[in-house]
Amino acid sequence: MAASALARLIRANQPCVVLTGAGVSTESGIPDFRSPTGIWAEFDPDEYASLPAFRAEPAKVWTFYKPRIAMLTEAEPNAAHRALAELERGGLVEAIVTQNIDLLHERAGSHNLVEVHGSIRTATCPACGSSYPREAVMEKLAHADAPSCDRCGAILKPGVVFFGELLPADAIERAFELARRARLLLVVGSSLEVHPVAALPEETLAAGGRLAIVNKGPTPYDRRADLKLEGSAGEVLGAVADELLS
Repeated sequence: MAASALARLIRANQPCVVLTGAGVSTESGIPDFRSPTGIWAEFDPDEYASLPAFRAEPAKVWTFYKPRIAMLTEAEPNAAHRALAELERGGLVEAIVTQNIDLLHERAGSHNLVEVHGSIRTATCPACGSSYPREAVMEKLAHADAPSCDRCGAILKPGVVFFGELLPADAIERAFELARRARLLLVVGSSLEVHPVAALPEETLAAGGRLAIVNKGPTPYDRRADLKLEGSAGEVLGAVADELLS
């Protein structure tokens, strides 16, 4: 019944833009960040995921990212990723704005992606600007604790947005543009706590669009959403895709 209500909202309110957070990828075995058992309960982000920390001790930052990139590389897209890709192919999802860095939307077959927090796709040398694809970084990590640049020897920076670092301007501008144009913004697996991305629902609502949320746990926008569903992203979106595309 809940999935049917969401399916009706998507069908009646086009274009639909989707915003995804860590709760989409937890069903692929990837830990979230902010729950009591999440990543930041074990690692202080100021020490392991901030721009000042990387500049001061890049090798220490890689003690966090080396196993994490390996884990993300081994993870597989789940039912939520696959359902969103199917809805995009069916013309019912215009774009996906994601806070996730794991590339699972892309691997599931989604094409119109906006990765507002960067991704593990590349790493870049902060000294000379050389860029390395993930495969080359993984090869370097097989032989060292931190990957270094072939040209100048500096330790590479992961292609993710650190705390204290500006989001990619093109990505965040595109995300806000999509949110303003959306007749429905569907938030999946995000607690809507991290700004500026957490402000995207406000853009949609201010422009006269509607809001739907699928998330385990509350968000600041629950009372303003047309529909709030608690439950598995994979189960809900899988049922929605079956109903809309069958």
